[in-house]
Amino acid sequence: MEQAKAPSLTYQGSGVDYEQMDPAKRAAQICALTTADNLAHHGMREVPWSRGESVYLTEEDDRYNGHVEEGLGTKNRVAEAMRRLTGQLSFNLIAQDLLAMIVNDMITLGVMPVTVAMHLAAGSSDWFADEPRVANLMEGFAEACDIARCTWGCGEMPTLKVLVHPDFPVLAGSAAGIIKPKSRLIDPRNLRDGDVITFLPSTGIHANGLTLAQQIAESLPDGYLTDIGNGQTYGDALLVPTPIYVPVLDDLLGAGIVPHYTVNVTGHAWRKLERATEPFVYVIHAVPEVPPVLQFIQHHGNLTNEEAYGNLNMGAGFALFLAQNDVRAASDVVRRHGMELFNAGYVTKRGDLKAVEILPLDLTFDAESLKVR
Repeated sequence: MEQAKAPSLTYQGSGVDYEQMDPAKRAAQICALTTADNLAHHGMREVPWSRGESVYLTEEDDRYNGHVEEGLGTKNRVAEAMRRLTGQLSFNLIAQDLLAMIVNDMITLGVMPVTVAMHLAAGSSDWFADEPRVANLMEGFAEACDIARCTWGCGEMPTLKVLVHPDFPVLAGSAAGIIKPKSRLIDPRNLRDGDVITFLPSTGIHANGLTLAQQIAESLPDGYLTDIGNGQTYGDALLVPTPIYVPVLDDLLGAGIVPHYTVNVTGHAWRKLERATEPFVYVIHAVPEVPPVLQFIQHHGNLTNEEAYGNLNMGAGFALFLAQNDVRAASDVVRRHGMELFNAGYVTKRGDLKAVEILPLDLTFDAESLKVR
């Protein structure tokens, strides 16, 4: 008898519904806009088009300043589970994830992080009493700052009983950074018909989709200890940290290679390729190899390609939209960082049409699938 197929899981069904969340984000942007004139008191001005981008910009005569706030999400629950199952400490890895979530957003417009802050809110003071866990986390965050070429300057560690689960703290943080000289600004208004879409590789799930991934673990007989098919357990595969792409972008800009736009492929995943406001069609003619853990998630979650590529990075960690004559030089810079730049497609103009067309999968995300502004 043929085995019944598992029901298809969805990101929305796991409790993360962007259709419900995005209107709140847009409402926040509307209210935030009313405060822009306060910058004049400090001799500064905002960069209006940066509202709704991954990093917010203000401008001075000789530089741009950037500010980002981000959170880890629920990945620390996997670290806690694997410690119970194996005794291993992997909080240093999720510390890198946390910093990567912050600084990889910051560099999308060319801002290099200067200072970062960690916010760690626990539901019980007992969490802080576990010295090996705390040390592992803090050491990992400091090491990640070295990779990102920035300094860890401050933070906050409240105990919020009732508001936060006692076993799973909320990890978040913020960063301030600069663009100097101003010629290093990555301006989405420079996007052009014929630009090349390239990807920096992902290492796995990164820090998006973990709620769905945990739901799958609960359905497996061996849970996080399940072999994903390459000798690696599901839990270990999920904990592979997000790359910090700061050195790559810093060196690209230092070499005079300024992308016309970039996208950190996190929430909204491949839909995010159409984040720029001007309507373009983003034609994908080749997709990168999907990391084994994401293949495992798609299979065991019975995810359609639309669900997978609409919510998971599927091998694309960071997108660079480059002028055709910059691709070769950019590839050389990326290779020096132990990565290969993947040539995925091109940008084209078709009137007012805005979409992402993934030709090998016969999959299209239209403008209605991404409403973050």
